[in-house]
Amino acid sequence: MSEPVYTADIRIERIRGPYRHAYLPAHEGPVEFGVHSAIAEHYGVEPERQITTTLDYVMAATGG
Repeated sequence: MSEPVYTADIRIERIRGPYRHAYLPAHEGPVEFGVHSAIAEHYGVEPERQITTTLDYVMAATGG
């Protein structure tokens, strides 16, 4: 088995509840993760504001 070609240097910081900041390579500042619409309803939370979920990013990356 060959050695890994790339290892991502990523840091996740929990803010509170479903809110997190992700620090990603080649991205200035944090990426916000939170909840919105049906996701917030599913988890029984009322977000202060609508923020993209981690699931949204996974789905976008899969299609990209």
